[in-house]
Amino acid sequence: MATLSDIGLSAAFNILTAIAFLLAFAFLRLQPINDRVYFPKWYLRGMRDSPISSGAAVQKFVNLDARSYLKFLNWMPAALKMPQDELINHAGLDSVVYLRIYLTGLKIFVPITILAFLVLVPVNWTNDALEGMTVVHSDIDKLSISNIPYGSKRFIAHVAVAYAITFWTCYVLLREYQIIAKLRLRFLASEKRRPDQFTVLVRNIPQDPDESISELVEHFFLVNHPDHYLRHQVVYNANKLADLVEKKKKMQNWLDYYRLKYERNPSERPTTKTGFLGCFGSKVDAIDHYKSEIEKIGKEEAEERKKVMKDPKSVVPAAFVSFRSRWGAAVCAQTQQTSNPTVWLTEWAPEPRDVYWNNLSIPFVSLTVRRLIIAVAFFFLNFFYVFPIAFVQSLANLEGIEKALPFLKPLVELPMIKSFIQGILPGLALKIFLIVLPTILMFMSKFEGLISQSSLERRSASKYYVFLFFNVFLGSVVAGSALEQLKTLLHTSANELPRLIGVSVPMKATFFITYVMVDGWTGIAGEILRLKPLVFFHLKNFFLVKTEKDREEAMDPGSICFDSCEPRIQLYFLLGLIYSAVTPLLLPYILVFFGFAYVVYRHQQYESGAQFWPSVHGRIITALIISQLLLLGLLSTKGFEESTPALIVLPVLTFWFYKYCKHRYEPAFVRNPLQEAMRKDTLERAREPNFDLKAYLASSYLHPVFKGCDHDDDRYSVVDDDGWMGEEVIVPTKRHSRRTTPAQSKYDGSDGLSSVPEKS
Repeated sequence: MATLSDIGLSAAFNILTAIAFLLAFAFLRLQPINDRVYFPKWYLRGMRDSPISSGAAVQKFVNLDARSYLKFLNWMPAALKMPQDELINHAGLDSVVYLRIYLTGLKIFVPITILAFLVLVPVNWTNDALEGMTVVHSDIDKLSISNIPYGSKRFIAHVAVAYAITFWTCYVLLREYQIIAKLRLRFLASEKRRPDQFTVLVRNIPQDPDESISELVEHFFLVNHPDHYLRHQVVYNANKLADLVEKKKKMQNWLDYYRLKYERNPSERPTTKTGFLGCFGSKVDAIDHYKSEIEKIGKEEAEERKKVMKDPKSVVPAAFVSFRSRWGAAVCAQTQQTSNPTVWLTEWAPEPRDVYWNNLSIPFVSLTVRRLIIAVAFFFLNFFYVFPIAFVQSLANLEGIEKALPFLKPLVELPMIKSFIQGILPGLALKIFLIVLPTILMFMSKFEGLISQSSLERRSASKYYVFLFFNVFLGSVVAGSALEQLKTLLHTSANELPRLIGVSVPMKATFFITYVMVDGWTGIAGEILRLKPLVFFHLKNFFLVKTEKDREEAMDPGSICFDSCEPRIQLYFLLGLIYSAVTPLLLPYILVFFGFAYVVYRHQQYESGAQFWPSVHGRIITALIISQLLLLGLLSTKGFEESTPALIVLPVLTFWFYKYCKHRYEPAFVRNPLQEAMRKDTLERAREPNFDLKAYLASSYLHPVFKGCDHDDDRYSVVDDDGWMGEEVIVPTKRHSRRTTPAQSKYDGSDGLSSVPEKS
């Protein structure tokens, strides 16, 4: 169990490591050669010129201006001074909302920390209950609720603080929900025209023996949305074609690399091996080899492209349907289309760049089975991860290491090594164990069949949060407490076990203090260094970059990985709310995390899907309810059952508050108001009466592998007929069940794209 000196060593180590990362960042960002790594967005927007293009040879790579090094921390005030509206314009609403999560943490925990240290720390410290018990403890634990005697009336202070924490947290969350809801509505009202504002994704289109998917979609929407339907694009299963295109692109990169290598040394033709990773097989001329490979893949690609375009089985029963107005799209996306609620399912189309095309080809009927499989797999992932975490906890205390490796006992007993093991190793070991987890969870989310990158991130974030709660929090508390108090547990009667657990659980705060310092302090400082983009940019720049366009593609604008970062923030909310009334010593460490992360991520701005705040709000509420229930259970094991009626009220009030916020503010995040849609449509028609919306939407939702390719057919062109709206026609369709429709079908055959002319 970590002592005060162990925590001090850990704090010193993590502070020095964080400072080292910040100094490295301050130095590297000033070097001209790294300019595109740390300011990629400015280059992509054409707002910054490369310092390498001018100046002396050395100055192109190294900053020789000594005065600039004296101002190496100027990025901090510069990041903090950027006004909110300017930040929205520069990086989007999501950057502001993401940053407000950290700001919310500061607003919640600064007053709570002050209150806890003024009230609870003196109440806990001025007791000596732990001295008369056989449990393993340290001086730090005297600041926790464990130091209060069984059945003491002093627990009234903890109940009162729990009420204060609940009401203050709910007040802050209510204010933040109001602010963010207004920001979102204002952002939507001022947002520029985008294809997804006019487009709906239609799934589970029923099969018809008389009409193709494309004809069926056109017929359905001409009948049911005659005044608003504009065009549609059916979805193709082009996954194999996309793989071939990607493979060809990689081959082209290698060809460019070897050509560049040959240009630098024309006296020797580059060679490669045809086997695995170019390390095995026969040696061949690299340029000729990759030329032939590209030609071979090009033929396969052409054949696959023809197959996709001509084979009706390649058409998925789904389509992107575009409307003449935002109002028409909003009505379609937010209403049920038929009396059968399982077919013609509509939802807002993702922004074109946000579409995850691989999952659009998954049959809609298989999604339920896939989600069931992932639910089972996720359960077993949680279950089996308990064993590694328990193993880490066993090695994170001295007795565990001495039992597993007895020959290390003399080394382990050294003061410095002992402090490292108890103050740094637990958090570091847990951090290492969680490195690969986000990748596994993202793979599971993709298997579920979600159709946008942002929804994949949100689903992965939900899984990660559940995992952190059950394994990192509950697993560490239960396993760690059991291992630390194993000797005492074995010699304790069954009647005394709940009391012993009630004493042991608050004392696990020392483990979480070490984890917060490793992950929240050093980890955040490491984020700003951008080590991975730095290395990859210079590798690409040296081996592959030939043109300015190649250099732009080598740049990584970067984003905060929402699927891994947001659950980490929620873990700190959970720990802070749980231990605020139990072991307040944890709170200052969490405050440092929120403050430091807020400064860092003001510089590392976030751009991704827009609608994550309701999930953030819900998880903070969940953490608050969990803290209330744990305190209720904890006090019952401490002989203060009289608090149960008073504490049981808190979860009920908190849940009522959650339902109120959900009904009052969440619709602004999941629905688009028809009034706002009509207002924007009216303004645009007045300002741009001749705008060609049909041409604007023409290829927005065309699969990327079909863009930029020449085709003999006209399936990608916009069909126009200026006289269509002026004629009242009744034209037969191919469907035997319904011989007439209110309008002429403008597209005949099995082609994938259809449109009708704009209204004059």
